[in-house]
Amino acid sequence: MRTLTIPEPSDKQWLFLRDRHKYICYGGARGGGKSWGVRVKAVLMCGYYPGINVMIIRRSYPELYANHIKPLKEMLGCGTADAAARYNDQRKEIEFPNGSRILFRYCEREKDADRFQGLEVDVLFVDEATHQSEDTIKKLTACVRGVNGFPKRVYYTCNPGGIGHEWVKRLFIDRHYKDGEDGGDYSFIQAGVRDNKALMRAQPEYIKQLEALPAKQRAAWLDGDWNIFEGAFFDDFRTEPDLKAAAEAGCELGPDELRAQRRWVHVIPAFDLSAGESRGWNILRSYDFGYGKPFSCAWWAVDYDGILYRILELYGCTDTPNEGIRWTPEKQFAEIARIEREHPWLKGRHIDGVADPSIWDTSRGESIAETAAKYRVWFSPGDNARIPGWMQCHYRLQFDGEGYPRMYVFDNCRAFIRTVPLMQHSKHRPEDLDTEMEDHVCDEWRYMCMSRPIVPAVKEEKKEYMIDPLNQFRRR
Repeated sequence: MRTLTIPEPSDKQWLFLRDRHKYICYGGARGGGKSWGVRVKAVLMCGYYPGINVMIIRRSYPELYANHIKPLKEMLGCGTADAAARYNDQRKEIEFPNGSRILFRYCEREKDADRFQGLEVDVLFVDEATHQSEDTIKKLTACVRGVNGFPKRVYYTCNPGGIGHEWVKRLFIDRHYKDGEDGGDYSFIQAGVRDNKALMRAQPEYIKQLEALPAKQRAAWLDGDWNIFEGAFFDDFRTEPDLKAAAEAGCELGPDELRAQRRWVHVIPAFDLSAGESRGWNILRSYDFGYGKPFSCAWWAVDYDGILYRILELYGCTDTPNEGIRWTPEKQFAEIARIEREHPWLKGRHIDGVADPSIWDTSRGESIAETAAKYRVWFSPGDNARIPGWMQCHYRLQFDGEGYPRMYVFDNCRAFIRTVPLMQHSKHRPEDLDTEMEDHVCDEWRYMCMSRPIVPAVKEEKKEYMIDPLNQFRRR
């Protein structure tokens, strides 16, 4: 049997190989040597624990073969006289003389995860985990069980972006945990191309290829920025002041000052709409129906300049993203009506509503719009044109020359702040949003923007005034 010689790992790869947490996430950028770490760790565990079952998963079989099966067969000498292990092509697994196994599986769609029911493994590697949804990951990790004495661990490798971006970011970057999740079980090892010395020696031009990418993609793949990732449909939405854009416009104010002035930012602290001049602003409502998927209802204020403010929202989602709380239309509109009767910003106001035209469908009996009317909640049919609607949303987010947008979001509107940055472009129609994502907030936002269309902002040349001692010409 051949003796295996493993090249010296990078510092970050050493951390990955030595980590003993239950859930370990490695990566965060391109070129960090993630697949190498998966292969080496799998082999080391199989050699150290006789009889252990290890499984490596990627999205597709071609990816699985190119990144793991082929390199491992070469590494272990499968098929040669002095092979360290034997590859079974029919079962797609590597068998070691001590009874340990590495299983190779792919999971391209969520329904593929159903094939893993009944399968038990001790250690699971999910390579490129952000290609998998949270529901799929839950099904896959359910395979990690058994009454033997082997360690039970799950290893993830990934880059920012993809359908699984949110759950990876929540668990390993933001470290926000739900009931039943122990933060002590989770470990994140950030690694990028600069940490992979072997790649830098073999392919020094690779970092230049990453540096030449568009800004958003470069931030995700080179710097491992989890707040900006390729495919983001609303990459112009700013939860924090855009200091770079401000500086390019000649403004050197800090983030606190910019937020106070509501410049180069969309998310602002909520303020009282029941007093002062804002008491006279019009109040509007937008709505997208949902039952198995979340419903979304939002209230908007419109100031005297036509600027939209998203001030309140009612989002029918469980703790699981994109899972509806299954309220009947009657319960939804009863709660909407109660909020409008009791909330100090809404009570006593005339509120116009706009909603998805499908709620007027009567093919199955009473329409949802008719149910809403019973609770004195009225809507007008929204314009459901998707591409023009998204453009209206983008127009609202545009900053003018001084950094003022034409819509703001109160910081209490958590569903908007959480879901809008996650939206990605459709693979089949790039100018449209991917409808497989949690797009319910975006849909009712689109109806609202289409009900009050605007033209794109044109940045005006900054006017210079020779004398302006009272700052009369400066916008506040």
